[in-house]
Amino acid sequence: MAASVPTMAELYQGAVKTELMEEFGYRSVMEVPHIEKIVLSMGVGDAIDNKKAIENAQNELSVIAGQRAVRTKARKSIANFKLREGMEIGAKVTLRRVKMWEFLDRLVNIALPRVKDFRGINPNGFDGHGNYSLGVSENIIFPEIDYDKIDKITGLNVVIVTTAKTDQEARSLLAKMKLPFRK
Repeated sequence: MAASVPTMAELYQGAVKTELMEEFGYRSVMEVPHIEKIVLSMGVGDAIDNKKAIENAQNELSVIAGQRAVRTKARKSIANFKLREGMEIGAKVTLRRVKMWEFLDRLVNIALPRVKDFRGINPNGFDGHGNYSLGVSENIIFPEIDYDKIDKITGLNVVIVTTAKTDQEARSLLAKMKLPFRK
């Protein structure tokens, strides 16, 4: 039995790749930009005082991603925040291949439409190297999160890393992948 190909991967392989080749005049299929990985991260400010907050963040990210999240540590000490180098202050998970395509599908078709007063995502979230960052203020937009089991509504960051050389190429790629950019 062959494994099923995610819907977003089919969309990319079928229509998006050829449209991008025509739009930017690439001579080889290998020049066409593609999504390399998606990184989900969550910073937990309460982790300094409340050790259970970091565990909850890690569990929520794992449920959303379908893959175990790892804890992140502070790189340097900041006295004003009572933060010491090496303290656990967040969680992150990196998605690639099939899980990446499935998460992108859930983000675009299920989670983003559930945002209150949604008018599209910010088209200025590009970093100059073809990567896009998106902040989600409430993680309860994901249907995997059980609203009754969470003690505090938190947000998370979504970074979509592409192989595009410019922001224009990346914007075109993500728009063709049905990401709803604000007009």
